[in-house]
Amino acid sequence: MNKISLNTEGISDVTIVPNTFIDLFMPSANGSYVKVYLYLLRSFSNNNLEFTISTIADRLDNTEKDIIRALNYWEKQKLLKIERNSQKEIISIHLINLNSSTTNSLDSPIQTDDTEIDEIAVSIHTNKDPATRQRYSQEKITELTGNDEIKWAMHIVEIYLDRPLKPMDIQLILYLYEELHFSSELIMYLYEYCVSRNKKSPSYIEAVALTWAKEGIDTEEKAREATAVYNEHFNSVNKAFGLNRAPGQIERQYITKWVEVFSFTDDIITEACNRTILRTGKPDFKYADKILETWFKKGVKNQADIKRLDEEFAKGKANSKVTPIAKQTSNKFNQFPQRTYTAKDYAELERRLINKGL
Repeated sequence: MNKISLNTEGISDVTIVPNTFIDLFMPSANGSYVKVYLYLLRSFSNNNLEFTISTIADRLDNTEKDIIRALNYWEKQKLLKIERNSQKEIISIHLINLNSSTTNSLDSPIQTDDTEIDEIAVSIHTNKDPATRQRYSQEKITELTGNDEIKWAMHIVEIYLDRPLKPMDIQLILYLYEELHFSSELIMYLYEYCVSRNKKSPSYIEAVALTWAKEGIDTEEKAREATAVYNEHFNSVNKAFGLNRAPGQIERQYITKWVEVFSFTDDIITEACNRTILRTGKPDFKYADKILETWFKKGVKNQADIKRLDEEFAKGKANSKVTPIAKQTSNKFNQFPQRTYTAKDYAELERRLINKGL
């Protein structure tokens, strides 16, 4: 593994951890990534320390791939500038000064790690990209958090999340209040609802909020009604399929599709589930989806439409029956086509027999 040159700004011969890193970047980063960054700080302060991917991997008891993954993460967070050769190997790392003007405008780190986004929260009608929302400056944060309503909402959200608020949490709460115009009561219920589903990811919570905003849900009462409706849909499917558990992620995606895309009522969805059980003997969401998709394409709106399709199918099946052929004898040789022989054929056969006898 090639040796990597290190370059930095504003680091002395002691290891200094900038408060900006601790406040904004460390809370949301993977613990292994933090270890790599701290080791980088230590390495920058000692010019005599050999630095390669292999040495840092050995020092931190990680694989080389883990180290490279961590370096790529901090590069995306704009804490590092990495130079690579033609073989894509890292040959130089430049540490960015977090106190410089290039990072003063950052109010929270860029989120690049995987976050779970439940598809039911991300309405198919929502096309606004959560990543495009503005970042609030520290001055704006101080101004907004002086509001008693925001203070109380943030306190309740901390209780729901069971941890202190991170910078990204504060950014999201202010976004909900300032741009989506959610009341403090609606913000608190949003977090209550998401946490009750074991979803604490800011990405998930924001996706739910965008869905509510798109659907005109602007009060706690409307939000409670909307979530109750979804629970009714889930309960109907569970009852039809005989399930004694909450639907899984993929199953919720199917139910949401049936309700939001196909606009089917619970009785039609239940009918499809019942037919699925009769045909497959098990709660098969994929099979039920095929039934409902067919009905949707056929313009089904109610039970009468389903009955009409059933009758048309039965009639078409009856008309497609082939008229049976005349009954033949049970001789198995009748299954083969019979050949018709002429007088010329018999004469030729007789000639061959005579010649064979000679």
